[in-house]
Amino acid sequence: MVDVVVDVEAAVDSQDLTEVPLIGVGYRHPLADWILECPESVQCLEITAEHFFGDGDQRLAQLAQHFPLFVHGLGLSLGTPGPLDPQTLANFKRVVDIAKPRWISEHVAFCRSDEVELGHLNPIPTSKRSLQTLVDNARALSDACQQPLILENITTHMSMPGELSETEFLNQLCDKADCGLLLDITNLFINAQNHKFDPLEWLTQIELSNVVQLHIVGYSFHDGQWLDHHGAAIQDELVELMQHVVARSPAKAVIVERDAHFPSGEQMAAELVRLEEACESARLHHRTHSPAE
Repeated sequence: MVDVVVDVEAAVDSQDLTEVPLIGVGYRHPLADWILECPESVQCLEITAEHFFGDGDQRLAQLAQHFPLFVHGLGLSLGTPGPLDPQTLANFKRVVDIAKPRWISEHVAFCRSDEVELGHLNPIPTSKRSLQTLVDNARALSDACQQPLILENITTHMSMPGELSETEFLNQLCDKADCGLLLDITNLFINAQNHKFDPLEWLTQIELSNVVQLHIVGYSFHDGQWLDHHGAAIQDELVELMQHVVARSPAKAVIVERDAHFPSGEQMAAELVRLEEACESARLHHRTHSPAE
């Protein structure tokens, strides 16, 4: 098992909270020409594995030469009982072998049930049984790819019942699966709004020492619901929530996930610079204030 969280307590107390996280984007075809110009604002890239299942090996190898890469999965369905789908796993591993990422990631979710592909991420009950399923599949994925693994929180349209709170579930998952946390700031904010809880209180209950990477993108609001359509500029309250996490966790990278209404390269660069400055400010706060604050 490849362990992404090595000596967590030492990491939190050392340079992990002084160095600014890498700032980057999720690689998408509409951004490809701009990304291949290697703008200074793009310090890393997240690759969606499924986008490269069919072809694109040469492009993937090219990106690996110029950027630190992270490989992100959508369809392994770690929350589905039983072994991982062998073909999906083989395709995922091929992408990983070419990309040579610093770590790989998937979701705390399922998208397949009884061999039926559901086509989207679905929440799982926060039960001990579901926890064991995720632990087993997370370990199998990390072992197959021989890469550190981090897992992402998703948005939910309903509160799932379970024996554990969401934060207890995630804490135990990271501990039992020897994995890290990919904390999606936007997903946390949206769930907090839709399910009426305080995201800052939620963050006091999560083991922030497990956080390796962050996702962020602007939210949408429609018919009384906050949504994660990945098509809006990042709102100020999300930046502030990101800073809260960056100041208190050893997060090593922040990725903007944009999947619709793509801005110009200039606008995207400005958003990345804004995030970098916000992270610098958050880490500076850590260096100049006591941990008790």
